[in-house]
Amino acid sequence: MKFQGRSTRKRTGGRRRHSRNKRKYELGDEPTETQVGERKLKVVDARGGTEKVRAVATDVASVATDEGTVAAEIENVVENPANPNYVRRNIITKGAVIETSEGEARVTSRPGQDGQVNAERLE
Repeated sequence: MKFQGRSTRKRTGGRRRHSRNKRKYELGDEPTETQVGERKLKVVDARGGTEKVRAVATDVASVATDEGTVAAEIENVVENPANPNYVRRNIITKGAVIETSEGEARVTSRPGQDGQVNAERLE
């Protein structure tokens, strides 16, 4: 787990003495790298007793077209500005361009946070 609390270094480079232990809310998680494949979801506990649904893998996207929203089959990832290696590994993040049965589309949702892929069709 990643620690997302205050840094042990000052701006000047000096050390900061810690006054308490780490807190649960300061711990982060590894990113959910949603892959193209058979749909697999993971439920994670979030703050306030709520739950987040993370898409570990998915093969369906809701693509917004001029006629309306269509459930399209995801074929592969064409471009991903977040990380060029994600294209080779077929990892879907927000902003990624995916090849679907409806044509190319840009992802507008965060599949690792929402558990679904929403996209808008590119002309």
